[in-house]
Amino acid sequence: MDTPLKHLAVIGAGAMGSGIAALFASKGLNIVLIDPMAGALERARGTIERQLNVYAPGQVQETLQRIRMEADLSAAVDSDLIIEAVPENLELKRSLFAKLDALCPPQAIFATNTSGLSINAIASAVARRDRFVGTHFFTPADVIPLVEVVRNDDTSEDTVARVMATLRFGGKRPVLVRQDIPGFIANRIQHALAREAISLLEKGVASAEDIDEVVKWSLGIRLALSGPLEQRDMNGIDVHHAIASYLYQDLENRTTPSDLLTSKVEQGQLGAKSGQGFYTWSPERREQVLREKSAALGELAAWLNQKAGDS
Repeated sequence: MDTPLKHLAVIGAGAMGSGIAALFASKGLNIVLIDPMAGALERARGTIERQLNVYAPGQVQETLQRIRMEADLSAAVDSDLIIEAVPENLELKRSLFAKLDALCPPQAIFATNTSGLSINAIASAVARRDRFVGTHFFTPADVIPLVEVVRNDDTSEDTVARVMATLRFGGKRPVLVRQDIPGFIANRIQHALAREAISLLEKGVASAEDIDEVVKWSLGIRLALSGPLEQRDMNGIDVHHAIASYLYQDLENRTTPSDLLTSKVEQGQLGAKSGQGFYTWSPERREQVLREKSAALGELAAWLNQKAGDS
C-alpha cells in the first residue's frame, strides 16, 4: 500500500536522529525519540530548537510538543515505523534491532539509517527481513531532501512502498537502491570525488581553497540542476568517451586511504570537530558555518523543489 505510516519512533538522539524527529514532527506527526544515554535527550531538544530557529522559527514550540522523548526502547512498541539512527557500528545496530524485534509487533517496519553498512548484515539480526529496509538520510536530515532507500535481499514491495510514501509525506525525495552495495549511490560518488580532490591537494596541484572553489563554482552549480548522467547526454556521450580514453588512466584509483588522509587522522586533525583538518576551525566559525549553510541549503532545496514542480 502506497500509504504513509503515521506512528513513528526514532532511536538515537544525536544530530541525525534529532533531525529526523524534527522533520516528521514539523509535518504534523507525533514522534517518539528514544535514547538511553544520559543527557542525550536534553541535548537533542537544544539541537532541534537551534535548527528550527534557522529555517522555521515560527514552528519551534509546536514541533517540539509533537516529540515525546523517552529513554527506554519499550516506548517504540506502538510505532508502525522505527527508524534507527545510532552510531555507525554494525554490532551495535544488530544488537539494537534484535531487541526491537522481540519488543515490537510483527507488522512494525524497521529502518536503519546508515551511510554504507550492509543492510543484509544488519537485517540478519531480525526475523522480519521482509519488513526491514535501509534509509540513508543526509546531514542535516531535516533539510537535505534526498533519502536513499536500500533493500535487503528479502525486503518486500509493500515495505518499500510504505517507507517511500512516508518519506514523501515528510517532504523527502526518496530513491530506491535495488542492490545492497557498500556506500550505496551517494557515498560512492562522493568518495570518488573526494579521493581525486585529496590526491590533487597531496600532489600540490592547487590549494584546498582553490580545489573547493573549482568544485563549488563549476560542478557544484551544475550538479544542482543536472546529474552526471544527464550532463553526459547534454555534452555528448562521444565527447565523454573521447576524454575518458586519455583521462581515466591518470585519475586517482588507489584502493586505500591516501597518506595525507591517514596522516590527518593520526595527528587528530579531524576537521571542524577538532579545530583542524584541511582548514582551521574555531568553535565560533564552526557554529557560524553550520548555521549559515543550513539556512542556505534550506533555501536552495525549496527553490529546487519549486523548479521541479514547475517542470
